[in-house]
Amino acid sequence: MTATDRSIELVKTAAQAAADRLAHDIIAYDVSDVLSITDAFLLASAPNDRQVKSIVDEIEERLQKELGAKPVRREGDRDARWILLDYVDIVIHVQHSEERVFYALERLWKDCPELDLPEDALKTRGKAAEHAALTGADIEAGSGLPEGPDGELS
Repeated sequence: MTATDRSIELVKTAAQAAADRLAHDIIAYDVSDVLSITDAFLLASAPNDRQVKSIVDEIEERLQKELGAKPVRREGDRDARWILLDYVDIVIHVQHSEERVFYALERLWKDCPELDLPEDALKTRGKAAEHAALTGADIEAGSGLPEGPDGELS
């Protein structure tokens, strides 16, 4: 079983909306073969809580306006560290960069096929690492995990 055309349309529209709000590392997985509750996951992140909220708001607005889709559930608004939008056909995770590294959802779904995304969304790959370098955050090359003061992973 593969993601439906509707799911793919939702993913692409949401990914473009996230890219337009400068989300980092946007990726989507077709999870329809391993989960019966949804077809696809879209993951995106941002370096601060305000931007996480902005990305989520843009995704919601764009999906409503362009495709008439409303989430059946929205969780995580209070802290804005990880907001989940459940559209039944797809589930969108917008995480603060620190949560993205800590929970590493990509590791859970790495065996699922990636879905094609708009070019703007693809260009966001590696942006979290670039942002960390520009702001002086200490990120171990390749792992995305911050190092502690003694060089140990925190």
